[in-house]
Amino acid sequence: MINLEAPESLKSLRKNMHDLVEGLFRPISRKYDEAEHEYPKELDIFKELMPVAPKKSDKPKKGKKKPEVGQNMQTLISVEELCWGDCGLMLTIPNAGLGNAAIDAVATDEQKEKFGTGKWAAMAITEAESGSDSGSISTTADLDGDEWVLNGEKIFVTSASRCDEVVVWATVDKSAGKGGIKSFIVEKGTPGFTLEHLEHKLGVRASDTGTMVLKDCRIPKGNILGSPEIKKNTTEGFKGVMQTFNNTRPMVAAMSCGVARAALEFTKEKIEESGIKLDYNKLGKNLSGIEKDFYMMEANLEAMRLLSWRAAWMADNKEFNGIEASMSKAKAGRYGTLITQKCCDLLGPIGYSRKDLAEKWMRDSKILDIFEGTGQIQHLIIARGILKISGRDLK
Repeated sequence: MINLEAPESLKSLRKNMHDLVEGLFRPISRKYDEAEHEYPKELDIFKELMPVAPKKSDKPKKGKKKPEVGQNMQTLISVEELCWGDCGLMLTIPNAGLGNAAIDAVATDEQKEKFGTGKWAAMAITEAESGSDSGSISTTADLDGDEWVLNGEKIFVTSASRCDEVVVWATVDKSAGKGGIKSFIVEKGTPGFTLEHLEHKLGVRASDTGTMVLKDCRIPKGNILGSPEIKKNTTEGFKGVMQTFNNTRPMVAAMSCGVARAALEFTKEKIEESGIKLDYNKLGKNLSGIEKDFYMMEANLEAMRLLSWRAAWMADNKEFNGIEASMSKAKAGRYGTLITQKCCDLLGPIGYSRKDLAEKWMRDSKILDIFEGTGQIQHLIIARGILKISGRDLK
């Protein structure tokens, strides 16, 4: 029998995170939505609270391996609660950037020790002429003796001004296609690496987003993540860095669950205050329009959550989850946006007023359907995986 309930350890984690963000995030949510680009100093508390990855057992257990609830699932539970509190604040928690996930996924032990512990790593992928198609990036990395020389421009870099280092995606051989794409660790303050400007955004305004320029930026040869070997006509190297997305796309789905749940809970509170009692025992034909809308949103939220849990569980148990990660991201990104919009519709003037947070949740949710690969890109990945065809055959 399939058990769709979270174990007690995760329920306890959820409650602890919920209590934390209810007292820390919610009171300052509007403050940093309006004070864009100002670092929320209240988040420094997370420097002491960041979880440590569980140690692996030296001796494997005999017999059939029991399915584990590991770091990915714990992260998803935490992320949903953090984004219930405030998505923008969650995105700017110190030392928890997307670059940190990339380092955890593909770095050597020596690199993890040097660049992972206690450092805030951003991720620089997107370019002006290369959005969701990460394989078409044009930033270059040329080996010159014991150094890599990087040139290019990266846009929409999360935590651009606050991070300590950036994981930069660049091509070492354009003719090799995706096989020539590698990721490199560039520390802030490196000559030739500059922050050009910060963006003014629709939502998640507590998180800074910027454009970074690399001009003859020299980094040590050992700052490349993964193998420097180029294998033409293959995507082996590209798959290594893409593993980052298989871990983080379910996390973005969990982010969407948190924002959508915040909007749903607030909407339910206001609906019941207006005198409408939500009765789950009613037959469908007896439901009002408001009740039908609300129950449909609840059902979609549950589907979003279960898809993200499935992808995270697979990652924790060393099962390839590329299709499932994209399924969770596609579903949650799209329906998280629809849920927050519908909540504002049902709330009327309350949903439009800045007195409450409903309009902010609607603005925040939109980016969750865009970054980490748009919904359209996720549908392509899913179709290619199910049909077992390559990107050359289905674009």
